[in-house]
Amino acid sequence: MDYDVIVVGAGSAGLSAALTLGRCRRRVLVADGGAPRNAPSGGVHGFLSRDGIRPAELLRLGREQLAPYPTVEVRELKITKLTKQPHGFRAEGKTAQGHAWTGTARRVLLATGVEDVLPPLPGFRELWGSGVLHCPYCHGYEVRDQPLAVYGRGKAVVGLALLLTNWSQDVVVVTDGPGHLTDYARQRLRRHHILVREEVVARLVGGPLGLRCVEFTDGTYLERTALFLHAPQEQRSPLAAELGARITGKGAVWVDKNAQTTVVGLYAAGDTAPGQQQALLAAATGAKAAICLNEALTKEQRA
Repeated sequence: MDYDVIVVGAGSAGLSAALTLGRCRRRVLVADGGAPRNAPSGGVHGFLSRDGIRPAELLRLGREQLAPYPTVEVRELKITKLTKQPHGFRAEGKTAQGHAWTGTARRVLLATGVEDVLPPLPGFRELWGSGVLHCPYCHGYEVRDQPLAVYGRGKAVVGLALLLTNWSQDVVVVTDGPGHLTDYARQRLRRHHILVREEVVARLVGGPLGLRCVEFTDGTYLERTALFLHAPQEQRSPLAAELGARITGKGAVWVDKNAQTTVVGLYAAGDTAPGQQQALLAAATGAKAAICLNEALTKEQRA
């Protein structure tokens, strides 16, 4: 085999895993397939010792700290196919120059993350990461005590709106049509002075610092500094599904306590796998997966 482990993905989870594996003197290839999910964000928050750092700078530092480990290689490489073999995997992909590439590894760690599926309305994609936000723990402090909107319907939007009252007392739910809210849900929102706007949304209008207002199709608008939503997500890579790995009802790649998928030798970490999503947590799951990988490889070698 060319490598002990191929790590597919070079975000927080992938680089963290590579660091631990490098310190275990494992032969590792990190395949960097492109910009991470949080690339549009102004900063990575809640990451101990790096609070507020730009996403690109965090990854630059991560790659820089892999340099002293001679067994770790990072390449701009998009893995497009994995084939299970008797003693590992065969990987195929394309380099940044468009050249075909193949390699083999005893184990594979998927750290490719997820893609957020945003509403197909003007302004959502353009303001993603500045005025349109997904995580109060990542971005709530930066918009504290400012007028906020929460986009969505049903039970999920109620939970997110109530959570945001920790950061602001001016929260409005925007349902973009009928909100499908129960009487009890409406009572809870009213109790905490959260208004509900059920007009159909036309677009989001940006301003110098991010969001300026939500514009409705009837011509009215709601001035807000930021809008939060729990957007549906899709796996950024089909590799796990193509190998027949189990996918959860929420679209994550299922893993056991050792970070292994239902395909023997295939592991997953970070946002690819189930769990709360934050850069620091992704880095932690990457390190955990690396420890599990090293111990599995050692057991195989020393059998």
